[in-house]
Amino acid sequence: MNFFWIFFVFSMLQPLVAQRVLEMQRLGLIRELEKKRGSRVVTLIHRQESMSILGFPLMRYIDINDSEKIIKLIRNTPDEMPLDIILHTPGGLVLAASQIALALKRRKGKVTVFVPYYAMSGGTFIALAADEIIMGEHAVLGPIDPQLEGCAAPSILAVMKRKEINDIDDKTIILADMADKAIRQVHQLAVVLLSEHLDGAKADEIARTLVSGQWTHDYPISYENAEHMGLLVTAQVPEEVYDLMNLFPQPAQKQSTVEYFPLPLKKRSSAAL
Repeated sequence: MNFFWIFFVFSMLQPLVAQRVLEMQRLGLIRELEKKRGSRVVTLIHRQESMSILGFPLMRYIDINDSEKIIKLIRNTPDEMPLDIILHTPGGLVLAASQIALALKRRKGKVTVFVPYYAMSGGTFIALAADEIIMGEHAVLGPIDPQLEGCAAPSILAVMKRKEINDIDDKTIILADMADKAIRQVHQLAVVLLSEHLDGAKADEIARTLVSGQWTHDYPISYENAEHMGLLVTAQVPEEVYDLMNLFPQPAQKQSTVEYFPLPLKKRSSAAL
């Protein structure tokens, strides 16, 4: 019976201890990156993590808590100090993403956004506020067309053009009105963010491309596409950023869907079996 209680208490505490160790490792690596770049580093990383003792994963996205924390960090960071943001997110609330983006735009110091893997939707919106976007070789951004009740705003407006008004229910008409406002609002904010470094015509062109709905909401905008579009992107994400991403693990699975030998093949002896 004593062994049972010891095992039970250990099972309760082990996830908490493991989580604390991960947090300390993250802070240590963030500090190393700050010293190397002479900047303030903040992460906005949304992955599923086993946060509870039962191991249930939590879906993460940009919310008001994120905007409050980042705005607080900006207020507590010297104006002239460069700010580096490591961004990895599927998106989130327009309000929260807009608050973060506008706060970054108003900074006097340089703002750099690192995208090691992906920054979709609201993540792309935040990236538009940066002085420089550094993307990984295979990293992607995404369109910023607003979503209402799970539907893309441009698609809702398309219904109004394809059907007679008498054949459309009241709810769809209301959604179409909201969609029109949402598109105009996001477009205007995107132009404001982009106009910091681009002329008005180019800023308007890029903003219109990103909100117009010419792509699905999960369309991947690669580094090459972003550069061709006119966004201020560069390559070569520091290796420390990828090391930091490894400290944000996905929840454990019963069987891994991706497995590989941990050492690069080029470092293995040709005689190895």
